[in-house]
Amino acid sequence: MGYLGEDIQKLGFGLMRLPQKDGQIDVEQTKEMVDLFLEAGFTYFDTAWAYAGSEDAIRQALVERYPRERFQLATKNAAWINCKTREEAVAQFDTSLKQTGAGYFDFYLLHNLGEHRTKYFDDFDMWNFAAEKKAEGKIKHVGFSFHSTPEELEEILIKHPEMEFVQLQINYADWENPSIQSRGCYEMARKYGKPVIIMEPVKGGMLANPPKPVRDVFAEADKEASCASWAIRFAASLDGIITVLSGMSNVEQMKDNLSFMKSFTTLSDEERKILSKAQEALATIPLIPCTTCNYCAKVCPENIGISGSFTAMNYHTLYGKENAMGQLNWLVDGHDKKRADKCIRCGKCEQACPQHIAIREELKNVAATLV
Repeated sequence: MGYLGEDIQKLGFGLMRLPQKDGQIDVEQTKEMVDLFLEAGFTYFDTAWAYAGSEDAIRQALVERYPRERFQLATKNAAWINCKTREEAVAQFDTSLKQTGAGYFDFYLLHNLGEHRTKYFDDFDMWNFAAEKKAEGKIKHVGFSFHSTPEELEEILIKHPEMEFVQLQINYADWENPSIQSRGCYEMARKYGKPVIIMEPVKGGMLANPPKPVRDVFAEADKEASCASWAIRFAASLDGIITVLSGMSNVEQMKDNLSFMKSFTTLSDEERKILSKAQEALATIPLIPCTTCNYCAKVCPENIGISGSFTAMNYHTLYGKENAMGQLNWLVDGHDKKRADKCIRCGKCEQACPQHIAIREELKNVAATLV
């Protein structure tokens, strides 16, 4: 696309949900995924200080194995996570440099702005810090990721015209969702001429295996195309896009993504009609809109397995209690998390949730249904 003077293809490798082995990131499988990604001509990798183990893993799988000019690396600063001083906030940058070994970052993002979180970046003057690092050559492009309303996004864009791009949650399930407001935020970014990086195009994997009524719509149209392909192509067909991040978790997902993005074509008018039918089918099914970003987990004082509980509850809605209990045992008990009935209802999780989920009430429902 040539946005910001960079040669970036429309698929980016999101490093939030890397493959796991024995409770740790599977670096060897990640290396295989990196190799496939680069061989297909793609170059954009997205990690973050807040993604446990991700920066270290991509150093081993990518930075130490390829010339620096072969790829673009993005990471993020989460000043709102356990930072009480500016020194603690800016220290995340040096930590990211050390963990990735990248020398510099092609894209550096102020992470998850919106609501109460924006204040931390203001109070710690992270805007000027990022500008200083750009002047030093440690950052090539500065932007921010955002989860809130179009109105708040406009306030930030007016106040900080120096921001070069915006990263937004966009997928066909959230396009008209009044809580997420994907369409409104996208249109606001374009109003101010900001190119967009898309995150959560498959909504934390939920749209890779959507409910049966949605799968039936896609299967009737094209039995060979994966459900994930419809979701990612929807996002990539928008104008003004730098790249679409896919949080691939295994080699099979990588191969599937490459199969339809290597020779990407925008959605046809007929395919857009099919997606509209899928959106209508999805809207009839009441699922918890959790994307397993686990920001809630970082602030929960009781170590509740929140995202695992919600995945289990969605499995209960879609596939029945037996499948749901298998998810609960693995994602909550198997990861040494407490179950939903141990929630003390403090509300800290809801302040951190980008999806605006009524977490306390949903955990109460989980406890009544599954625990």
